[in-house]
Amino acid sequence: MPKIHVLEKQVAELIAAGEVVERPSSVIKELVENSIDSGASIVTVEIRRGGVTYIRVTDNGCGIAREDVATAFLRHATSKVREKDDLDAILTLGFRGEALASISAVSRVDLITRTADSSIGTHYSSEGGSDVEIEDAGCPLGTTITARDLFFNVPARMKFLKKDTAEGNSVAGLMDKIALSHPEISFRLIREGKEVLHTPGDGKLNSAIYAVFGKEFSGALLPVDYTLGGIRVHGYISSPIASRPNRSMQNFFINGRFVHSRTACVALEEAYKGAIMVGKFPACVLHIELPSSVVDVNVHPAKLEVRFVNERPVFDAVYHGVKSAVTASRDMKSVDLAQHARRPVDPYKPDVVVKPQQMVLNQPPKTETVKPMPAPVVKFAPVINTSRKEAEAPYEPPVDMPPMPHTFSDSAEREEKPQLESIRTSIERVLEAEPQPVTKPEVITEEPPLPQPPETEPVPPAWEETPVQTEAVQENPESNAQPETYIVPETERDLSRSAHKVIGEVFDTYIILEYDAQTLMFIDKHAAHERLLYEKLKRREEAAMAQTLLVPVTVTMDKNEYTAVLQNLSVFEQAGFDVEDFGSGTVLVRSAPLNLNGADIKDSVLEMAGYLEENKTDATTEHMDWLYHNIACRAAIKGGNASKKEELIALAEELEANPDVRYCPHGRPIYVMLKKRTLEKEFGRV
Repeated sequence: MPKIHVLEKQVAELIAAGEVVERPSSVIKELVENSIDSGASIVTVEIRRGGVTYIRVTDNGCGIAREDVATAFLRHATSKVREKDDLDAILTLGFRGEALASISAVSRVDLITRTADSSIGTHYSSEGGSDVEIEDAGCPLGTTITARDLFFNVPARMKFLKKDTAEGNSVAGLMDKIALSHPEISFRLIREGKEVLHTPGDGKLNSAIYAVFGKEFSGALLPVDYTLGGIRVHGYISSPIASRPNRSMQNFFINGRFVHSRTACVALEEAYKGAIMVGKFPACVLHIELPSSVVDVNVHPAKLEVRFVNERPVFDAVYHGVKSAVTASRDMKSVDLAQHARRPVDPYKPDVVVKPQQMVLNQPPKTETVKPMPAPVVKFAPVINTSRKEAEAPYEPPVDMPPMPHTFSDSAEREEKPQLESIRTSIERVLEAEPQPVTKPEVITEEPPLPQPPETEPVPPAWEETPVQTEAVQENPESNAQPETYIVPETERDLSRSAHKVIGEVFDTYIILEYDAQTLMFIDKHAAHERLLYEKLKRREEAAMAQTLLVPVTVTMDKNEYTAVLQNLSVFEQAGFDVEDFGSGTVLVRSAPLNLNGADIKDSVLEMAGYLEENKTDATTEHMDWLYHNIACRAAIKGGNASKKEELIALAEELEANPDVRYCPHGRPIYVMLKKRTLEKEFGRV
């Protein structure tokens, strides 16, 4: 039977460190939260190699007294909690007293700090949890902590770290959340010697959003500020037309702490019902402020989840706050059609251009006219299939042509009238003159002969029975010859006599087809086209059919999705996308599959990024299959959009040529059959 014994201090600290320090971003989270709790207004974070080899966090907070420096690195040492009742009213981000001890146990730490009442600072260094030295140092007010060689003494943990780029993007994503949680603090992130984030720290949330997510995202937001039952909800939400294909841009902060709240998420999406499409999700940066006594933040190791005493008041506050903002935005949208009415234009007169000028009372407004362009050189093409008399006849405008309205002032009209008369005179002179071409075209005056019928009838396609026959003109009425026939063009073909008669479409979504004498077929045109495109992509028939965009599409996304995209650029390339890194959570799409338009390109990239971020295994085949689903769905003709009858026929013929196609990539049936007997039963005929 194994003997129970107490672990050594070093082993116990390494185990405890594993609960707090998972990766470089975990270290930065603990250190930055301590800086915020110290009252700092400026926090700077610097990393190298994704934070694996070098992390430095500098703030201008209150600092640490010299006699407390060594104590701060002991386990469960904190200045934020004194007794058990303090746990019921936690207002700080950190409170467990484990951060510095855990970080120093797995890295080489240097700390420099100075308080306001001290003229000399303190330098403390530790390696693997063991004190090295403590000495005087000259430094500014605040604290600077440097952590080098993370997991240098735990090689087993080192091998689980990701690539430097992925770890760096994780740190960048963390800093984005922290910057949004405290817009009153100026945050800087320096990555590999380059500044990638800098918030102004002016206390305005929209300024922090602009610094983190950029102009495009911040320009499509609606403000929210609502209070209900002592719970205040304020921040910004995306407008209904700027919804996203996933929830990656939903950010909730409770009392200044970033959390994952299922309650707030459901309330947000319920408030958008009826305002956005099904399958789309709103984005938000919402702060929820409520008494600390009704929320428990000590329920998650990383403090990313909270528990409410009563979730209903929180749900109601978020729901009504967001609902009122969305409703107000919809009420504000209006279009004045009178401003966009088409102004009558005189083709014989140039437009009037009114230059902006300072208004002077008791004086009429001045107008300027654009000088007319010189008379164009008129060239006439040879006349074919008409008589010489008609070709040489001068041009006469229609007698019943209504006069064009004039938009010029009297003075402008007097100035332009002589020039316009000269233009008309020159045009009439050219029209009346005898044309002298170098080689006169042959003028056909005889009627062309009627098309002769083909000697042999062509084989009808699968969707036709026989070519349509018409009565031919008989030269000799007394002749007993059979009437001649000719093939009617495709656009004039009578589809009602084909084997599978396409009747049309209903609701701009379903094709109605008379399959045979006893069966009626209804085809979902979107599902059918989607499956056919999907099959082509799988066969790589259209893999190379990518279009280079005239203006590249920029896509802003969450840092985790951004990392997933950069790690799977080859997957996007196989799907027909040319994606490149644009920095700071943004990628640039230079080419895309041929059938995608601008809005679909952005949504497709976002959906793919979310999928790749959730399915992090290297299942390339599964990734490509999902991407083909996505591209086919985006590129297929949409239900609700009217289609020409030729398009319906072509789709039905292609579906007939692929008899194995029965379901769309999502599993929905492509067509359903309705028997004639079923209709007869409904009408009481049988």
